[in-house]
Parts: sequence; structure tokens; C-alpha cells
Amino acid sequence: MAYTKRLDGRKKFDELRPISAKAGIIPRAHGSAMFQIGKTIAYAAVYGPRELHPKFMQNPKTAILRCHYSMMPFSGSGDRVRPGPNRRSKEISMVTEKSLLPVLDLSQFPNAVVDVFIELPQTDAGSRCAGICAASIALADAGIPMRDMVCAVSVGRVDDKIVVDLDYSEEAYDKGPVADVPMAMIPSTGEISLLQMDGEISKEQLIEALETGKQKLLEIYEVQKKALKEKYK
Repeated sequence: MAYTKRLDGRKKFDELRPISAKAGIIPRAHGSAMFQIGKTIAYAAVYGPRELHPKFMQNPKTAILRCHYSMMPFSGSGDRVRPGPNRRSKEISMVTEKSLLPVLDLSQFPNAVVDVFIELPQTDAGSRCAGICAASIALADAGIPMRDMVCAVSVGRVDDKIVVDLDYSEEAYDKGPVADVPMAMIPSTGEISLLQMDGEISKEQLIEALETGKQKLLEIYEVQKKALKEKYK
């Protein structure tokens, strides 16, 4: 049987889950944000620029960005997440850094580091994308020089349908092929700063999914901007 309607009740295959965002929620952080999409919630806190230690890690030309991604033990729908770093959290931390670096100008802060801590107390798929969205707002809130923000969402296929913003029930769909494609975009240029894939999808389906995702990322971008404007209005 073909996939005819979304399992969580959304009316359209390109419909995003409900989104909310808020900037400046952690008082002692230099910048912070909360980003929620559906049941997935991400908090981000930025500390820095500050001197990097040990000194042999310093770059005399620019600051270093370090992202630290972590899911709380009981945040997921499946098994309990083991506390502390693991292969998945290290991989997501790395791709988060790579997705954010193209919009940052850290050359003003030689020998320094900017740390971004991302915590997810509750997840229902799309956690790395929510973390990127929260981190982008938090960096802007911290006053780090940026040429734009970065917004992220997952696209892909569930059986024969192209979908946007997959939830856990869609990722675990077992009656047909599933592909999950997290993507991040710089809205002002349309450049893709993150593209990963898990599953099977044809070239034509991937192109269609990415084009649909780009349009939906602009909706997320508006939510990010609104969160910052509400703090500083």
C-alpha cells in the first residue's frame, strides 16, 4: 500500500511541524536560543570569543568554532541515550560546525575560541537540524559577526512520496523505502552548507526534495529572525 497520508496528521507532504523559537533564554551565556519543531526541542548556548587553551591549539589568524551536541538520556523515543560523548554526537558536532562556519567571520578574534553547546531534552527526529537552527540564533544573539543565519530541515522520501520534516514515525516506516536527507541552507544565497543522506533515493527524487526543502527553509528563516527581533525590539 502506498504512503497516502502523514502519520502525525499533517495535511500535506511538504508541511512543516509547528515551529517556535526564542533568543536570549540562558542569562549567563553570551548568546542563547531555544528552537522547537514538533516534539523536537533544542537549546543552544554560546560562550566566547575567549582565549583558547591549551595555546598550541590557537590560530593566530582567526578564532576556532567548537560545537558540542548532546541528547539528554531520556530525550528520544527509542532506547535510553547513554550520557557522554559517543560516535553519533561527535559526528553531529562536526557537521554542525561545518554548516555554520561559512556564515561566520571569526578573523577579528585571533587565538580565541567560540564554544556552542547544544542540548536536546526531547527529540522526535530532526535533532541535528533543530540544533543547527538554535545554534544559528544563539550565535547572532551573542553578537558574533555573521553574514547571514543558517536554517536546517530534513527532507526525503517515505515510500513513493517526497516529504519535508520527517518525524520519528516516518523515519521508522517499514512498509516501503525511506530516505532521510538533513540539509542546511544560507538563505541569502541559497547555498547548501549541510547535506547528508540515510536511505535510498533516486537522483530525480533527491533534486525534487531539495527544491521543496529550500522553499520550506525560508519559512524557518522567518521564525529565526522573529525570535531575534522579539528580544531586541
